[in-house]
Amino acid sequence: MKVCLVGSSGGHLTHLYLLKEYWGKHDRIWVTFDKPDAKSILKDEKVYNCYYPTNRNFKNLVRNTFLAFKILFKERPDVIISSGAAVAVPFFWLSKLFGAKTVYIEVFDRIDKSTMTGKLVYPVTDLFIVQWDEMKKVYPRAINLGGIF
Repeated sequence: MKVCLVGSSGGHLTHLYLLKEYWGKHDRIWVTFDKPDAKSILKDEKVYNCYYPTNRNFKNLVRNTFLAFKILFKERPDVIISSGAAVAVPFFWLSKLFGAKTVYIEVFDRIDKSTMTGKLVYPVTDLFIVQWDEMKKVYPRAINLGGIF
């Protein structure tokens, strides 16, 4: 199985990295920002750098959509996993063209209110994971797996 892990650097990247027990067993690629923390954490991984800033930045949304198309066409992942932020949106929506399944993990610090990215990817996400029972009111199809931290 080939896994594509998509997320901004910082906390989102750390969130995904904590899932190493799962993704460490699979062929994988990463999509994140070209920043020092990402370079350090992912120094031995295959990484595609995306455009940032992403939140509420239409120009980079368009650029990342083209990038997502190129990466998905070339790499053909079986599953795309993200915990945000906005860079995940084009990957999740385009995943349907390439037959990839999607897993979104809403961030730990959201207890009863959605994130913008969560709202945008929820309609096309195959498995939507929350970390608090209160979030099931916000995302009825979600499953609560508890905290990752």
